[in-house]
Amino acid sequence: MENQTVTTGFILLGLSNDPNLQVFLFCIFLLIFLVTILGNIAIILVIRTESSLKTPMFLFLGHLAFVDICYSSVTVPKMLENFTTNQKTISREGCIVQIFFFFQTACAEVFILSAMAFDRYVAICDPLHYTIVMKKEFCRKLVCGAWSMGSLYAVVNAVPLVNLYFCRSNKISHYTCELPSLLLLSCTYPFSNYVVLFISVMVFGLSSFLLTLISYIYIISTILRIRSAEGRHKAFSTCSSHLIVVGLFYIAAFFRYMKPSSESFTYLDKLVSIQYSILTPMLNPIIYSLKNKNIKTALAKNLSKVSFSQITLHRVL
Repeated sequence: MENQTVTTGFILLGLSNDPNLQVFLFCIFLLIFLVTILGNIAIILVIRTESSLKTPMFLFLGHLAFVDICYSSVTVPKMLENFTTNQKTISREGCIVQIFFFFQTACAEVFILSAMAFDRYVAICDPLHYTIVMKKEFCRKLVCGAWSMGSLYAVVNAVPLVNLYFCRSNKISHYTCELPSLLLLSCTYPFSNYVVLFISVMVFGLSSFLLTLISYIYIISTILRIRSAEGRHKAFSTCSSHLIVVGLFYIAAFFRYMKPSSESFTYLDKLVSIQYSILTPMLNPIIYSLKNKNIKTALAKNLSKVSFSQITLHRVL
């Protein structure tokens, strides 16, 4: 270890040092965060209250919405706080905790997406056995498995950081504590941490991706064998929203974590990170609301109830 002062806290450089631009960015990301929270809460409430949405697909969608709320809440509140202060600091322990929950929720999300892909596979490729295979207890086990995988992924990557020493610089060129950015500050080359990160991304990320990919290979081949164009369109419409969500998340996440860490890609890393950690949780409920007829109908029904209640209350008062 180099003979330097050991770093006990870090400075998050964020997206910009321009005070005027920070006010603008604060408003933009506050709006995104509010849309994310309200949109996902709306999805959860609609699924819990509508009897027509008590199916495995919507059970997974409700859990995905909950994960997105947690996922976005790991990074955005601290980011918003840093927009309003000159002291953009985070403690060493706080940084590790943020990495832990970021990995946990991100990994839980990809495995829930895999469970949703499997659900669509059974529904389209083996519809006669759908109710037998996708029982409520089995669906709950898939959700618990997703959170368990997320916790394991977080532990193997975050816990070893406790033993690292940071004595080069305390400035993280990012708006959040992401593991690749943090490892660049270690005063000794953290080879084992890079190896663990690479292996865990391959094991957890690739396994969930392959589960999703294999499911959709069977789904698409089954859809193409449907003779009527209307039947093909109806079958594809049930999984098109899920395909869009999967594509948005995986492309950005794999690019961020599978490419070599380098300071020359700092701004590109920030943009990609915004895509999968901030924009994706906001877009998920919007995509499902626009692409899923049942969700659209249920949302419209509940909004009309709220509007009617407000009008009635207004007349009474």
